[in-house]
Amino acid sequence: MRAVVLSGPGPVENLQIRTLPVPEPRPGWVLIEVRAFGVNRSELHTRLGLAEGVTFPRVPGIEATGVVAAAPGGEFAEGQQVAAMMGGMGRTFDGGYAQYTLVPAAQVVPFRSDLPWERIAALPETLQTAYGSLTTGLDLQKGQTLLVRGGTSSVGTAAIALAKRTGATVLATTRRPDRLAALADLGVDHPLVDDGELAKQVRAIVPDGVDAALELVGAPTLPDTLQAVRVHGTVCFSGILSNAWVIPDFYPIAYLPNGVRLTAYSGDASDLPADALQDVLDGIAEGTFDIAEPTVYAFDDIRRAHDDMEHDRVVGKIVVTLGSRP
Repeated sequence: MRAVVLSGPGPVENLQIRTLPVPEPRPGWVLIEVRAFGVNRSELHTRLGLAEGVTFPRVPGIEATGVVAAAPGGEFAEGQQVAAMMGGMGRTFDGGYAQYTLVPAAQVVPFRSDLPWERIAALPETLQTAYGSLTTGLDLQKGQTLLVRGGTSSVGTAAIALAKRTGATVLATTRRPDRLAALADLGVDHPLVDDGELAKQVRAIVPDGVDAALELVGAPTLPDTLQAVRVHGTVCFSGILSNAWVIPDFYPIAYLPNGVRLTAYSGDASDLPADALQDVLDGIAEGTFDIAEPTVYAFDDIRRAHDDMEHDRVVGKIVVTLGSRP
């Protein structure tokens, strides 16, 4: 099989397409014929040497979509459409950047859809993070106000779509004025340019502060995001677009505004119910759920895909397709 192998931390040139043996199926694991996979900043962190627990060489990729090629334990039928994600994929064992990937059965989510594979592949990990952040992290309710800091990211666009479906009023940010229209097209009620002092802009719209905020940029913007939230409101820290996730010399009493709650979300495949994924896939097919279309690359263009992600050249999700094979 063809696979992308990361030889070690470094530039995109360290991503090399090689020929490897197809993984040998074994009980408790599922062999998936990959049709398309999402490209995530998690894999950028791995490539840059920022991720923990990674050994090299390694096939990256924390998610993949395709069909079951073999499930010796009988968990899934051959040919079943599935998504797989998280749980060490692409870090402690080889991940989704390949024609076949072997993953634990517990990390596999079944679905059925006639959507193109590139549309399907844009959803699993992104939806899992967005869904978990809004539910477990924020407990977002209909009629509440939500700030999404990092709105043009893949998780940001998914969170916007889910929040609008919930009935929330959404404020969302971009650092680039030319992307405000893209946010408006996603249904954002108040698109904002992130100038580093966002709390002032937010409180000009919602004087008491928003009910909830999803922090996707990371530690550098978190203090300002906290200032944009009302008393008894909640901030959920779920992303590190800035590549900075550690708060030096954290002193809670000085750092946290009075009465503002700070949570975090980091989940795995078990946090995305199969019916939630199916509901979104059906909604996209029926035209009742609007989520940004991905930017699609061919397998041989993996270096360009990574470079575009690293330099923030695209809005929303990056997907790599492999197509069907005999």
